[in-house]
Amino acid sequence: MRGFAGVVGLDDSAPDAHPAVITGYKAARNRPLTRGQKLSNWALAAVRAPVEHGFAHLKNWRVLGKIRTGPKWATALVRALLVLTNREVSR
Repeated sequence: MRGFAGVVGLDDSAPDAHPAVITGYKAARNRPLTRGQKLSNWALAAVRAPVEHGFAHLKNWRVLGKIRTGPKWATALVRALLVLTNREVSR
């Protein structure tokens, strides 16, 4: 049985394919991960890391916790904060 190490999201890259949840492999006490499963988990982590780092940086902006406005303005605010965050992080 495949355990859930973490969910990246839906894989709906093909137009006629049904969406699928992408998860990692989890080892059990009596069943260690194979080399292929470890490589799969590594590739999954490589995709997840930049997204998780982006969310972590956005949490530093406290104004996001106080947004009480429409989605259109909030989207513009988040985009502006992402630009500022990327500029600060890339220094």
